[in-house]
Amino acid sequence: MLTPRHARIALVVAVSSCFAGTAQPSRSGWQLVWHDEFDGTPLDAGKWVRETGGGGWGNGELEFYTGRGDNARIADGHLVIEARRETFSNRDYTSARLKTQGLGAWRYGRIEARIQIPRGQGLWPAFWMLGDNCDKVGWPACGEIDIMENIGKEPSRVHGTVHGPGYSGAQGVTSKYELGTGAFADRFHVYAIEWEADAIRWYVDDTLYKTVTPKDLPARWVYDHPFFIILNVAVGGYWPGNPDSTTVFPQTMRVDYVRVYEETGGPAVVPPRP
Repeated sequence: MLTPRHARIALVVAVSSCFAGTAQPSRSGWQLVWHDEFDGTPLDAGKWVRETGGGGWGNGELEFYTGRGDNARIADGHLVIEARRETFSNRDYTSARLKTQGLGAWRYGRIEARIQIPRGQGLWPAFWMLGDNCDKVGWPACGEIDIMENIGKEPSRVHGTVHGPGYSGAQGVTSKYELGTGAFADRFHVYAIEWEADAIRWYVDDTLYKTVTPKDLPARWVYDHPFFIILNVAVGGYWPGNPDSTTVFPQTMRVDYVRVYEETGGPAVVPPRP
């Protein structure tokens, strides 16, 4: 049985064949256990699920997430998530939401992505994680780790947040990172967390800007089980507000890669669950 001290990462997927025939990215002190470099086409259905639907997603959002290539595709070595102004299923905007749920989930490690976010009032790009027990215990009991969120009216600011029972929604435990000059949409940046049994640390381009430990939370720490990854671009909602006359569509979020690492010398991968 793995203890929290020894269980640096637990995978719900087997990874032994993930890297066959590929050059593995490297990071000092870390061992790559899962990645998608978005080099081929189409989107790898063995790694990503296209989540679809509208209805606001609990946040008053305006988009309908579709399963179309118009909204999520591989192009020029990047994953492209495109938000469009168009009528679809009684919504006025479309976009995409991709997740690894049922295909990959991890407990502890370094989770990072290199992303160029969209820009404009009402845009809400995010790179985040949900506890893989969400279908059983619900949200926020499952826990949520927001690695990167941006709202378009704050072009030079991104947020890192955790949500759990007793500190969810607007009461999430959060921090922000500000660029000195320019906007995050101007170029690619690397967004990451390093997650251990008793701490989560947030980085932008390898600059540490936030650490959360159990004592920093007003209620229970729920970050001791596997989480899956989500990438999406929302349009509108209670937090970012709606698009206005200054917002130009379409807008794209471009993802160069997503990578998951365990600490070098960590334990073996836990076998997949049935």
